[in-house]
Amino acid sequence: MPPPQDVLAAFTDGPTMERIGEALAQTVKVTFTGLAIAIVLGMAWAVLMSQAKVAERSLFPYAVALQCIPILALVPLIAFWFGYGFPARVIVCVLIALFPIVSNTLFGLQSVDRGMHELFDLHGASRTTRLLKLQLPAAMPAIFAGFRISAGLSVVGAIVGDVFFKQGQAGLGIVLDNFRNRIQGAELFATILVAAALGFAVFALFGWLGRLAVGRWYDQSRDAA
Repeated sequence: MPPPQDVLAAFTDGPTMERIGEALAQTVKVTFTGLAIAIVLGMAWAVLMSQAKVAERSLFPYAVALQCIPILALVPLIAFWFGYGFPARVIVCVLIALFPIVSNTLFGLQSVDRGMHELFDLHGASRTTRLLKLQLPAAMPAIFAGFRISAGLSVVGAIVGDVFFKQGQAGLGIVLDNFRNRIQGAELFATILVAAALGFAVFALFGWLGRLAVGRWYDQSRDAA
């Protein structure tokens, strides 16, 4: 364990922070690319399953399988099929971040009050109208809860991809591994703190976006209940 003053000194060392800063920029790029793809795929997957029980029974086991299979078991296949560069890192990030979005979005879409569905049936609403005007707005709290979970996991995925795919521009995972190999404890702890700060920042960002999207009505209705 390096003493705290050595870790603080690492933050003031120009070459060290330049290296960590470049790695941080690469990790941020992988994180947000993978998270954006996971959001699109996860929401589309959940919407499709919410429209018919047959689709849910057919597709949900694949989402569970992605969650249950250890990512380390898939890394060799990803490297074999997609190489060791940026696309492979993004794929690892997507696989880790996908399941919370699928499960939370599906839960939100299916938790709409039955009386509201009957009201839409009474007015002859189409399936698209029901989805856009009833299910998605009601599911927003659950959807953004899934986004916040996946936001933190996407940072983990970006770093895990770096550790195993060492080619291309270095991210935080490669820098962490290099400092570990050289037994540079202070620099290693400084990089860990930067990675943790990135995770907190991404989590807080999606919490803020969730409050903007959902608004105060959800908190007030929950308090009243």
